[in-house]
Parts: sequence; C-alpha cells; structure tokens
Amino acid sequence: MNRFISQLKRVLPLAAAALCICGMVPLAAQSNKKSSTPAPKSAPAAKPATGGASHGASTTAGHSGPTTSHTGPTTSGRSGPMAGGHAGPTTSNPRGVPTTGNRGMTGARTPGGPAGNRTATGRVAPRGSRTVETRNGAVTRRADGRISDVHDARRGMDIHHGLNGSRRVSVERADHSRLVAERGRRGYIERRYAFHGHDYARRAYYWHGREYNRYYRGYYYHGTFVNVYAPAVYYPPAFYGWAYNPWAAPVAFGWGWGGNPWFGYYGFYFAPYPVYAGPAFWLTDYLISQELQAAYAAQQEANLQAAAAAAQGQALLSADIKAQIADEVKAEIALENSEAQQNTQGQDPDPGSSGIARILGDGHPHVFVAGDPLDVVDAGGAECALSDGDVLQFSGPPPADNQTDVNLVVLASKGGNECQRAATVTVAVADLQEMQNHLRETVDQGMQELQSKQGQGGLPAAPASAQAPPTQTQFAQIAPPPDPNGAADINQQLTQADQADQQAAQDSSAAGAAAGAAPPPPPPASAQTVNIALGQSIDQVTTALGQPVTVIDLGPKKIYKYKDMKITFKDGKVSDVE
Repeated sequence: MNRFISQLKRVLPLAAAALCICGMVPLAAQSNKKSSTPAPKSAPAAKPATGGASHGASTTAGHSGPTTSHTGPTTSGRSGPMAGGHAGPTTSNPRGVPTTGNRGMTGARTPGGPAGNRTATGRVAPRGSRTVETRNGAVTRRADGRISDVHDARRGMDIHHGLNGSRRVSVERADHSRLVAERGRRGYIERRYAFHGHDYARRAYYWHGREYNRYYRGYYYHGTFVNVYAPAVYYPPAFYGWAYNPWAAPVAFGWGWGGNPWFGYYGFYFAPYPVYAGPAFWLTDYLISQELQAAYAAQQEANLQAAAAAAQGQALLSADIKAQIADEVKAEIALENSEAQQNTQGQDPDPGSSGIARILGDGHPHVFVAGDPLDVVDAGGAECALSDGDVLQFSGPPPADNQTDVNLVVLASKGGNECQRAATVTVAVADLQEMQNHLRETVDQGMQELQSKQGQGGLPAAPASAQAPPTQTQFAQIAPPPDPNGAADINQQLTQADQADQQAAQDSSAAGAAAGAAPPPPPPASAQTVNIALGQSIDQVTTALGQPVTVIDLGPKKIYKYKDMKITFKDGKVSDVE
C-alpha cells in the first residue's frame, strides 16, 4: 500500500478505492535530514460528534455547553441549548474553554484542574499573577502589576494584553454572535447556524477593507467546545493526488520575497527550500511565509515589540522541523481528499476526524504551527509568548476526559520574550484547535495558489483532470450573510475596549485595596527618565529600557526603536540617541 493510502488511514479509515487516485508513490525526501515523525499508521476513527456532546459534556435536546462551577463574577454568556439546538463559547470563555477553579476570586484560589489557577478570561494563570473580582467582572494583573486580562460582564467583553504589546478583544453580543478584534490584525464576526441538524459557524473576517469568510463545525472535545475548520470548497480527486505526490524532478521556484522587509527581518528564523521535491514542501514554505508576513505587518501597524534578532548562521527553523511540518501538510491534503469524497456522497465532514481529536489520539507525534500571537505558561509557571510561525510538538498520551489544556514542547521560536526552544508549555485545547484550523485554512489558500500557478515559474503543470474548478459545499451556501457594518462594528469594539481597560484599572485597584492587598507595583520607568549615554552596550540599554519595539539590523549598525526614543548602535555601542 502506498504512502498516500497510509496517510489517509491515519486520518480516516476509508477504503482505498474511495480515493480515486491511482499510481501513488512515496514523496521523496526534501532534505538529507530524516523527519522525526514516524511513518503514519492506521488508527481508529474518532467518534462522530452528531447527536450531542461527547467526552463528558452534558447533553440536552441538541447539545449544551460544558457545565462548570466556579466562584467569581457571573457572566452574560450562555450555557445550554440556544436557538437551533446548539450552544457554544460563552462571554467568559471567548474560545470555548470551560473555566475551572475559582476564577475572579480575591486572594487565594483553588487549583482549577491539571493546569492550576485561571485568569479573568479563563487562561492558565502564570506564576505571580493575581486576579481580583470587580463590580463589572474580574481583572488579572501580572507579577509586575500590569493588567493582562479583563472580563467585563456588563459589556460581554474579554480582553487579553499580550506580552508583545498586542491586545485581543472578544465580545459576545446580544444576538449570540461573537466579535473578535486585535490591534494590527484581521478581526472577525462569528455567527452560528444549523445545517443537517449539526452546529456550524461562519466567520466573516475583515482586514483593510477586504472581507472573506471561513466555516467551522461545532464539536465537543473532552468537555471543551471547539470550532473545527470545514472547507467551503473541495477540489477534484485528481488535484489532491497531484498536490500530494512528488514531482518527477525537483523544481526551483522564485518567490520574489527578496525586496520585502519581512523576509530580511526574519532571515535569522526562516529560509525557503532551494528546490522543491513536491507540493507539500512548496506549501510548507507558503504556510510559514504567510505567518511571518502577518507577524511583521502587525508589528509595524500596532507598534508591537519586535522579535529578537539571532546571530547570523543557519535559520532557526531547521530542515528537520520543516520536514515535520510538511508531513502535517500532506496529512491535511489526504484528509481533505477523503472529505471531498464524502461531500460528493452528501455526507458532512466529521469534526472528530477533521480536528484535534484525531491528531491527539492517533498515538503519533504531531507538530502545530502558531497562527496568531498566544501567551502560554511553561512548566515552571512562567508566562511566555508564541508568535506566528513558532512550532510546537505534541507527543504525549491523549488528554484525559475534561482536560482543557495540553502540554507541548517548543521546537522553534524567535527568542526575546518568546518561549524558549525545548520548553514544555501548556496550551488550551481550543487554542490548539485554532492552530490546526489556521494551518488547514492557509494550506487551502496555498493550494488555490498552486492550482492557479501550475505550469508557471518553474512549477510542473497539473494534469487536465486536476484543473477543474472546486465545488462549493452546501453548508457554505446556506450560511447567514455577513454583517453589513462588520468592519465598523469591530472598530467600535476596539474603542469600547479602551474604556473597559480604563475602568478595569480603576476597579481592580479599588478592589485590591478593599481586600487589604498590597497595591500593584508601579509600571517600568519611561524612556525619558533613563539616562542613555554614548558608548553604552546593547545589554546596558535593554536592561534600562527593556526590549525595543523594533530592531533594524544593518550588520555592524543596529537601530533600536522605542516608543519615544531611537538608539543607534555601532559595533555594539551606542553611537547616537534621538
């Protein structure tokens, strides 16, 4: 049996005849390094999610959200069945993570399950943080006194302030739609609907005047409600076969990134393959490049903290790690081909096989690629950041029932305040599903590019049978229409978040004082109060000012940009201050 069938059996045990793809041969290795991912083996299919919750989630007519008890602020979020017989994430849980432990308690808290204490928005609480209940919800401050999380029940809003200066706002509105906005990044409005008795969601994304849609199937995994990506279109079987198999000979492809700032900026981390043995490797470089472009654009637009530049030499994202990502890409191509066969038979995608239930339960190591900035907690309880393009590996046993978080090992990160390589970090199940969703979405986008560019720029031409246009799915056709004022609504919520932040700072200080707690420490001194002198080293400057917002590396000359100051170094010493 060829490797494509083995890969398919890893994701769905369908009969080989259903694939309609013949003549498959193993994909040639792109590099001399052998991937550490074992050869795929057959695994039992995950149980379908139809008919209600699974893995310990309570059920009613249709299905209801996981029931959890916690002390702290009440929320306007929903639990139990809603119109159409489905439930989803609540206001206090913007990503559908059941809140465990005593969220919002002042002072000591009871550990909330395997991951311990929780922040005001339901994240794992890092060491030294403190959550207080306020008149409108709850606020969590980091050990240095800065606010990290705000839950505003009056506005139905959750806010997280990232370690890199980002801010993510999630709002559940009165009509049960959910709005998510973030500085320097795309925002979206999610609306749930029913199709064939199953829960679906359409997210309308808005970014710089552009709108596009993505679709998801609702699913309960170990008591956590997750959104599993459901492709809006499927390609013909011949295209998936062409996208999966190796090319007759390795090909070179000119991406045209040379003059783009993001490419030089992340040169320490990522280098494209010199040649491509097959589409999976081309799609891997496409995936990573899209992540890094998004990260760079967000840094420039939102004035976020920059990634730490590394010493010149081999890129941190090694050929071995990229080979493991390529394995995941191939698995997703095989998965989508099987879903396409089901779609032609009128069957809906099975979220248990399409999402992390399969990945975490098949007994094989898997890698995940971060598709958005995410703050997590390491094994020592310290908070660290993940950013677009960071790579994590899961190789442990499947999560236990009602386990809302998973431990993974960081394979590649960019330094600075990011999680260190080889660190074990805890990631929420819902966030992990979003990583896999983003990989599939970007690979689908890459396959669209691949189909449109086949036969050009050095890429081999696809057979005529692989060039047929994709077929749209029924669940995408009947989805509710996007909000006519979606982009304006997202901008309005960012303004509302400014007000919520200001109120939360006042309320949390008052709540802490009333409880007899020590006031939060003052924020770090601003750049204006620190004396930076010519001749000081980079270490002396970063000790005084912290990490810069942006680093421009010009070889022996480096420019560190802070919010109110620009410092130029020559040969590692301060040569100019503006």
